[in-house]
Amino acid sequence: MTHGWAVILPVVAVVVTAAPLVANNYVLSVLIPMLVFTALAYAWNIISGYTGYLSFGQVTFFGIGAYTAALLIIRLHLAWPLASLAGGLLAALVAVPLGWIMLRLRGPYFAIGMLGLSRIAEKVAFAWDSVTDGGRGLYLPPVLDLRTVYWAVTLVTALLVGLTWLLDNSRFGLTLLAIREDEGGADNLGINTTRAKLQAFVVSAFFPGVLGGIYAWHVSYIDPVTAFATQVDLTAIVAVLLGGAGTLWGPLVGGVTLSLLAEFLWARFPFVHTGLFGGLVIVTVLFLPKGLVDAFRRCGWMAPGRTFLRRLAAREAALQPAPGTP
Repeated sequence: MTHGWAVILPVVAVVVTAAPLVANNYVLSVLIPMLVFTALAYAWNIISGYTGYLSFGQVTFFGIGAYTAALLIIRLHLAWPLASLAGGLLAALVAVPLGWIMLRLRGPYFAIGMLGLSRIAEKVAFAWDSVTDGGRGLYLPPVLDLRTVYWAVTLVTALLVGLTWLLDNSRFGLTLLAIREDEGGADNLGINTTRAKLQAFVVSAFFPGVLGGIYAWHVSYIDPVTAFATQVDLTAIVAVLLGGAGTLWGPLVGGVTLSLLAEFLWARFPFVHTGLFGGLVIVTVLFLPKGLVDAFRRCGWMAPGRTFLRRLAAREAALQPAPGTP
């Protein structure tokens, strides 16, 4: 970490902690979606940024978590933290057989297959009227304190940042990167790519499930359209691409930039903000294909990532016997 980030990160931590103490409901209503999409971007980054399996269907697990939590809160009067956690666990459980099947596909076939799963999940939610109330949706008790929601999504985001740091500094993270760069070569090296991919897939399903539960509790309503909205996936994907895929800080930088940019354009140019927003994102991705984090590194504002892995490789190289040594 460079000196600049050693100063910036504590400042960010202070701002995050102080925000719910001084912010009004409008500010919190901006910060909460920003954190939700940042967390979703981190979850997507695990399976797509690190492993290289581009997914357009992580919203499937968001919707499963949302409906699970909503039903537990309404019918069993379960506390929202437990209901949200149950939503994440069910999403992870569903991800095991789905991942075992879907991860046999690669490239665009996997992406299209995941998109198809999300559309099937939406149709099931519409058709299963006796459980989901179909298109009428489910109404939850209203949330009176946005600060509680803020702390909940902040905690999930912090956990995902920590998990990504572990990936960035572990052999498992290196395994995922090897799969992304050359899965066949990783197989030939004896890496159990099937298990590694499935583990990444399940983790990237658990957190959207938890976030879906928190979201349903936050908005006090859930229906098939909002639970399985393609826009949820697209926003997370754009956030990762904008910040930098397969990096520690990419989802955070992309998620925050995306949310603040959207809010600014909506306030200043309410009638054309969508077009301006899309145009700016396209220009940024075209001119910065590796994301804003890469641009920051080239400017010297951020240190290169995966320093632990480079140190590990250097240490193992140093332990190799010299040529001619028995």
